[in-house]
Amino acid sequence: MAQAQGAANGKSQPKRASVEERKAFIDKVDCFIFDCDGVIWRGDSVIEGVPEVLDMLRSMGKQLVFVTNNSTKSRAGYLNKFTSLGLDVKAEEIYSSSYAAAAYLEHIKFPADKKVYVVGEVGIQEELDLKGISHIGGPADAGKVVDLSPGVYLEHDHDVGAVVVGFDRNINYYKIQYATLCIRENPGCHFLATNLDAVTHLTDAQEWAGNGSMVGAIRGSTKREPTVMGKPSEFMLANIADKFGLRRDQMCMVGDRLDTDVMFGKNGGLATMLVLSGVTTEEQLLSPDNSIHPDYYADSLAALLEVKQLQTAAA
Repeated sequence: MAQAQGAANGKSQPKRASVEERKAFIDKVDCFIFDCDGVIWRGDSVIEGVPEVLDMLRSMGKQLVFVTNNSTKSRAGYLNKFTSLGLDVKAEEIYSSSYAAAAYLEHIKFPADKKVYVVGEVGIQEELDLKGISHIGGPADAGKVVDLSPGVYLEHDHDVGAVVVGFDRNINYYKIQYATLCIRENPGCHFLATNLDAVTHLTDAQEWAGNGSMVGAIRGSTKREPTVMGKPSEFMLANIADKFGLRRDQMCMVGDRLDTDVMFGKNGGLATMLVLSGVTTEEQLLSPDNSIHPDYYADSLAALLEVKQLQTAAA
């Protein structure tokens, strides 16, 4: 029904590629950028077929990059996760939104005498440490409670020059108020969000409220729009392209989200592939209400293994 309606409206519909089309698609791509949650793993479980696909692409000489909007871990933390799941990935192939936030502050020459207030977890702090950027907040503020008795005034550090908001399992009113004060009252204070994801896969059992809910609270109290570090922002993509010396037309973004992964690729001029192993369903993709269309889609990365079978048969 959705395909018929889309055709009636004159809109091209996303398509499942044939094996031959998948092979041609792979042949023209030099670098595959993979989202992690919902593409490589769900919670703490590797999605079936992923190790074999990664091995196949490496054997073809493809550059692989793994990007995640989840800021709870640093690149070192994510390397440990890849290793624990039996996936052979190098640290330099990992781009987390926690790293992107630290790299952005370095890029804008964040003053050495200023601090960052962190709403988030250790991943952000570890990446800031590697860049030599001072910070406060984070897990240290997890148990703080605001006393709202008459006349209470919450002091804040006037040397905070940026607030970075990442996913925080211990978000509380103290953190929201402290971040609000820094953004509203410290002249020139940057407001950075690692991502605006509505939901995330913390476990493989269900979806959980994402960082968009935390950023939304502070966006509402400050009436300020954040600068977003993760997908679909341009900064992360430019950083990847520069690092590996690649043109945009040599790269493909593979993800499970339309509004971050596919949009990230399309905004940056990349080829795009959506997998249905994460957040997005086929019904949502083909809905006439959806205007974000990948070049191709598949049930999961395992669909690419048929290319290897085709090559074997041809040999």
